[in-house]
Amino acid sequence: MSMRPEGLPEVPEQTVMVARAAFPQGSLAIRVRDRLAEVFADEPFASAFGVRGAPGLSPGVLCLVTVLQFAEDLTDRQAAAMAVRAIDWKYALGAELTDTGFDASVLSRFRSRLSDNGMERVVFDRLLEYCVEEGLVAAGGRQRTDSTHVISAVRDLNRLELAGESVRAALEALAVAAPSWLAGQVDVAEFAHRYGPRVDGWRMPASQTKRDRLAQVFGQDALALCRAAWSPGTPPWIREIESVQILRQILVQTYYLSTDTRGREVIKKRAADDEGVPPGHRRLASPTTRTHAGRPRARACSGWATRSISPRPATLPPKPKPKPKPKPKPVSGRHRI
Repeated sequence: MSMRPEGLPEVPEQTVMVARAAFPQGSLAIRVRDRLAEVFADEPFASAFGVRGAPGLSPGVLCLVTVLQFAEDLTDRQAAAMAVRAIDWKYALGAELTDTGFDASVLSRFRSRLSDNGMERVVFDRLLEYCVEEGLVAAGGRQRTDSTHVISAVRDLNRLELAGESVRAALEALAVAAPSWLAGQVDVAEFAHRYGPRVDGWRMPASQTKRDRLAQVFGQDALALCRAAWSPGTPPWIREIESVQILRQILVQTYYLSTDTRGREVIKKRAADDEGVPPGHRRLASPTTRTHAGRPRARACSGWATRSISPRPATLPPKPKPKPKPKPKPVSGRHRI
């Protein structure tokens, strides 16, 4: 794939007219294009592309898409859709109103190309240089070098992701094994909205208060699922599902139950100093991993919210019948011994 260093294309006149009419006060994408267009140039990426072959998309354009994608917290598929349907994004990218955009996989391949060529910081450094020249940022003073607070924040975030992903993995397994039982225990629409996409750090709230509230919601959902699975009327094989057992173990390792002054039951995330957490070699690190003979064993999973809840009874699936053995063919008389 080759590259023609052209930079961001000029904004078509019709796109300008429609974007200005739709956003009279401007938008993030429009302001980025108007003030930072020179940051997203193609020349710094010349060494990552060949001089022969079919020309690829402008790396400057893809960098701008990546920046807008990060600013608006979008997935690759959502960012590719915005490049097609959002007028202000078309303005930022210098695209015609009828432009059909690009496939979402282009973004992941572009990031891989930058990583392979050590160009992950190119746009950041250019943007930082521009901000320094404009007086938007200045050199700081003494910086804290102790990494304890950073490690603690990462640990808390990983535990929060683990709590949410363990609930999602259990829901996914139950949606396959016992869909009608699951539909009778939880609000499928609400849980599908909460646990449909993967729980990861990119989508976590920035506020500590909101993260604490989210951790409490994950704990309440995990507790509700475990209590339903271990209730007397539940078929015993449901709680033998691996993801359900992992959910119960992660629930015990991550949360604890207490009673407030009003006598209400409260579930809270364990604190290492007060309630204690298991040592690292005993804690589960993944909702799809169980230790077996001292070695981790992973199991792949897919989105449970995309599965339909069919009215099948919560019973064990029938065992496959053994195939009958083929009968031997008769031997003709002339080949007999």
